[in-house]
Amino acid sequence: MEEPNKTVLPRPHYQTQAEAYMRLALMEAQHAPQQDIPIGAVVVDKDGVVIGKGVNRREADQDPLAHAEMLAIKEAVGKRYDGWRLTDCTLISTVEPCTMCAGAAVGARIGKIVFGAYEPKTGACGSIFDVVRDPAVLHRAEVIGGVLEQECGQLVTEFFACLRT
Repeated sequence: MEEPNKTVLPRPHYQTQAEAYMRLALMEAQHAPQQDIPIGAVVVDKDGVVIGKGVNRREADQDPLAHAEMLAIKEAVGKRYDGWRLTDCTLISTVEPCTMCAGAAVGARIGKIVFGAYEPKTGACGSIFDVVRDPAVLHRAEVIGGVLEQECGQLVTEFFACLRT
């Protein structure tokens, strides 16, 4: 007996694109200083060109603002010739942004945020808070969470497992 013809639908473009960008953020996370949680972030413009990169450097720099997302946003704004607004850009982070980073994304008018692992203790894009879609904010970003979630979460899990041994 023949198997029925199973049609496999193509994956949506936004999904394959988000995964490709997340792989760039994962590569950035590999460059985190040894003492810092391996979180990577990139900002891409409307053409898909990376205009900002960041890796968590809070411990290495002794700077509470040195989160991957903050550094990526700062670099992206520095490369723009048309001002500080990143409305046509996407922020990609391996971990759900915290309140500070989500607030910076709102302040920079980021158009879309894509993140990998959910952060159940400090996540501010839906897990604990939803800073970027709060009705009180002037700018709301589109959010896509859970992209390559296992790979992104594994980096953090391995980091903390090494601390405990």
